[in-house]
Amino acid sequence: MGGNETDRLALLAIKAQITQDPHNVTSSWNESIHFCFWHGVTCSRRHQQRVTSLDLQSQKLAGSLSPHIGNLSFLRELELQNNSFSNKIPPEIGHLRRLQVLSLHNNSFSGPIPYNISYCSNLIFMNFGFNGLVGKIPSEFGSLSKLRQFVLQANNLTGKIPPSLGNLSSLEALAAFENNLVGSIPTSLGQLKNLTFLSVGLNNLSGTIPPSIYNLSALRSFFVKFNQIQGRLPSDLGKTLPNLQIFSIAGNQFFGSLPLSLSNTTSLRILEIQYNNLTGQMPDFRKLHNLYRFTIEQNHLGSGTDGDLTFVSDLTNATELKNLLINDNYFGGSLPTSISNLSTKLERFWFYRNQYHGSIPTDIGNLFNLESLAMGENSLTGNIPTEIQKLSSLLELEISFNPLSGSIPSSLGNLTKLYRLDLGGNNLEGVIPSSLGNCQQLIFLNLANNKLSGAIPQQVIGLPSLSQLLNLSRNHFTGSLPMEVGKLKSRCTGRF
Repeated sequence: MGGNETDRLALLAIKAQITQDPHNVTSSWNESIHFCFWHGVTCSRRHQQRVTSLDLQSQKLAGSLSPHIGNLSFLRELELQNNSFSNKIPPEIGHLRRLQVLSLHNNSFSGPIPYNISYCSNLIFMNFGFNGLVGKIPSEFGSLSKLRQFVLQANNLTGKIPPSLGNLSSLEALAAFENNLVGSIPTSLGQLKNLTFLSVGLNNLSGTIPPSIYNLSALRSFFVKFNQIQGRLPSDLGKTLPNLQIFSIAGNQFFGSLPLSLSNTTSLRILEIQYNNLTGQMPDFRKLHNLYRFTIEQNHLGSGTDGDLTFVSDLTNATELKNLLINDNYFGGSLPTSISNLSTKLERFWFYRNQYHGSIPTDIGNLFNLESLAMGENSLTGNIPTEIQKLSSLLELEISFNPLSGSIPSSLGNLTKLYRLDLGGNNLEGVIPSSLGNCQQLIFLNLANNKLSGAIPQQVIGLPSLSQLLNLSRNHFTGSLPMEVGKLKSRCTGRF
């Protein structure tokens, strides 16, 4: 059996630059067998045993990628992802004119991305994500007319997004999330009619979203969160982007109202609009049955009056909802009893720092998969419902700074997974139930600024898990502190 000597020598040069091979995947790369049968190597039958694929992904390999990679001139697939390759990406990759798949993600490559990879005109998939690459995105990549997926996320790239990327007529996915890119999103990206995934969040982008982007009707995922982008959302957004599944604009400077047309995005799974300056009426969400994450906190979406929470009743149709974060929005009115009909898959429900009044619905115990419930800094009155004991998965319960009255239910001691309990700043009376000593995971307990009385139970103050805070100050306790307080002070902040 013959074979190309150039390919064989190139593979041996690649092996020579690998400094760690804990699974011995290159141990077969020797003279005992033909190189076409070496681990990770695939050869063509048509071209005299030329190497067409090199797949060494997820093998914990370390070292450099040899420039001799450029001598594998028939290579179509290079898959080295999920290893620890370091140093620069060799520009010789640009010699691989047949290359279709270039997967270098999840390594430790550094330096700039070689511009002459643009000579690989048959590239369909190119992934440089999760490395330590620096410099600018080469504008020359705009010539890769066959490219469908282009991934650059989680590097240290700088400069602007090249307008030439708007020439990538086959592009379906562009991911440049978590870099240091600046400037505005180029208008030319609105030419990418096949684009379904656009992710440029966690950069330093500014300006406004070009109107052409909102006309990319194939778009399913739109991530621009945590930049400095501003402007209004177009009123017809839900009509021009009807296929949206993910809409994430959190942590920017958007203002104005949420488009009522969002009610048309019936495939929407994730809505992340938190940390903006959005105002006005909430859309009708009744048709958004697929919602999984709904995070709108820290905007100005409420009016402080009854009727603000109509949208919560809409969300009872979202049977997959796991995260509902609506805190810091000036929402008013009483908590609708419909919250007990929210998805039983709900894990996080935050509505603190609003202007709610009335009592906590007793049927909140129906949300039995809740792990985090935060409703502090409102105007909630009445008792803490004993039904909260049904929330057996609860890790965090925060109801501070409301004028709640009555006693602390002893049934809270059934929430044995709790690690944070904050009931401070209410009007709670009676004794601290000793049953809280059953909460063996508690690291934070705040009962300060209430009207609690009686003795402090040693079962509570002696909890060995308390490592962050125990605050019992500004109450009306009697008797002496339990001896356990001495041990407590050595491991957490205690206030009595």
